[in-house]
Amino acid sequence: MHYKELCIPFLLSLLLSFGHTLEPYDLLYDNGIEAYYRSDFHKLTPWDLNFASAMLHRAACVQQCEEGSLGALSRHRVTEDIKSEFYRRIPYNFLQRAYFKLNQLDKAAEAAHTFFMANPEHMEIRQNLKSYHVNSDTPLVDRESRVYMDEYQTGIKLYDQEQYEQAIKHFEEALKGYYHADVECRAMCAGPQKFDEYEYVDYSATLFEGIADHYMQILVCEHECVRDLSTRPGRLSPIENFLPLHYDFLQFSYYRVGDHVKALECAKSYLLFHPNDMDVSENVSFYESFVSDYMDPADVRPRKEAEEFVRRHRLESEILHSAADGLGFAYNEPDFWVTGGARQDENRIPSGSELMDVTGLLSGKKAVQRIDRELREGGPLVYNGVRLVHSSDHLNGTQRVQLDDVIAEDECEELRGVANTINVAGDGYRGKTSPHTPNEKFEGATVLKALKFAYEGRLPMKSARLFYDVSEKARQIVQSYFMLNSTLYFSYTHLVCRTALQGQQDNRNDLSHPIHADNCLLDPEANECWRESPAYTYRDYSALLYLNGDFDGGEFVFTEMDAKTVTASIKPKCGRLVGFSSGGENPHGVKAVTKGQRCAVALWFTLDPMYRELERLQADEVIRALDQESKGRSVESSINPKDEL
Repeated sequence: MHYKELCIPFLLSLLLSFGHTLEPYDLLYDNGIEAYYRSDFHKLTPWDLNFASAMLHRAACVQQCEEGSLGALSRHRVTEDIKSEFYRRIPYNFLQRAYFKLNQLDKAAEAAHTFFMANPEHMEIRQNLKSYHVNSDTPLVDRESRVYMDEYQTGIKLYDQEQYEQAIKHFEEALKGYYHADVECRAMCAGPQKFDEYEYVDYSATLFEGIADHYMQILVCEHECVRDLSTRPGRLSPIENFLPLHYDFLQFSYYRVGDHVKALECAKSYLLFHPNDMDVSENVSFYESFVSDYMDPADVRPRKEAEEFVRRHRLESEILHSAADGLGFAYNEPDFWVTGGARQDENRIPSGSELMDVTGLLSGKKAVQRIDRELREGGPLVYNGVRLVHSSDHLNGTQRVQLDDVIAEDECEELRGVANTINVAGDGYRGKTSPHTPNEKFEGATVLKALKFAYEGRLPMKSARLFYDVSEKARQIVQSYFMLNSTLYFSYTHLVCRTALQGQQDNRNDLSHPIHADNCLLDPEANECWRESPAYTYRDYSALLYLNGDFDGGEFVFTEMDAKTVTASIKPKCGRLVGFSSGGENPHGVKAVTKGQRCAVALWFTLDPMYRELERLQADEVIRALDQESKGRSVESSINPKDEL
């Protein structure tokens, strides 16, 4: 109680020391973007996004402070989209451009470097960094770096140079930083949670069920801080065995400097994570033979923080598995301490032999994504006139096809007219007009929207019907060519156009759409594609039906899983269709559109009827009703098209 009484005045003084109103950081971010597009670059002052101070203010004002200082509790909640943009460091991309416009090249370089560390595949930033930093001797600083990870990497370098005393200092600092970051990570889990398995409107849990559900969400978040703290910026997969390796490197380093007690302490700490590791167990016996001359080896215990960490981690795991068994709580626990098979950092000290050197960090490379069904292709193309141009073999991959003459020139022209009539900037990307690159405008529309425009008289019904029919034609072709044994359903249908923005095309090195996979999160460094949220994991096949080729750039490319090695490049043209399976076996992207407008019908399909596109089902009902009307049949008992629109 006394602690609370002492803290509250301090927190209030901290709050009052800031002479401005507390504003949500996503509002500040939106204001910054608006200023950027108005060319008001002075408004983007250094790190004016104020994320850290906003978080401190909000924490200081919980309950006692917030209502007293700001009035009623705000209903404001930062959206997942904004959180994602900060996680991907998107604000720094705007900052580097703003600083460049202000001719503050050192600050532009620093902002670009911070963005680049989380987006190493971004070619435009890479080129910008070279131009900003060409005449500067100032070392670049990553404003969002994790200090404990930097200390660890420095320790590795010193270790490889056999500078063990210096390496020890950095490994020890890395451990302190890691455990401090773990406390912060777990604290951030205590906020509102999203219940992925429940529809909020239908959620009717009792008090204790609701508490259990919320606590399980928090516990999962806290338990998986291990993964988050081991993952470098811009990567999806963590450094394997990250925390235990600190103790592994330390046990060997302390031995090399003659401190056998600490060597034994660290070796025992490592065994808390890997109790069956025979190599380190032999090291323990070896160290004990030295220590036993002047003390009881049993008195040397693993480090307290490691014992507490592992004990808590195992208890959390038991609770989560109990909840999964008894409460129907879905949780699949990853292997947090995976070592990639045989230990590749052989810090082993066999009795009576010389010491062995460490080879360094684990590489952790994993197998390329595999499709868990029988792969076939070469089935009939269903429609007369459609031509097979290239199969998977020529496109250097798996489950890929290029077809021509799927639709005619007049149909392409009519669909482009539809696009220019109904397409909305940022459609499908929550209104973000340039979701993939600031150098192009993105516009799109769905089939149901086309039918709605037609019903309102703003678009010929014939044109809206063409959009519907062409997408169905593409679905039938893909299903037949890949010889699928089950029905292929629409997951999403999108008429899209990408337009090059004038005055922003000089020396472009970015992509119109970055390299990605359609049903998993591509991780080039780990040579893996993670089929997990937020990826559209239910998508099985994808297709693009192009409507024109009168633009510069815009080639569709397949790559290896490194997201760099191009295996096939396809130039769009009217009536050309590219179809492929949606997984990590087919990373793909779009080169920059540097002049003109590139339009296509983008299609994603699923084999699971549970994930059929809702708007497509509504469009099907509208089409059936219109067909009945056209045949002169009574529609009194049928669905009214207006009801679906």
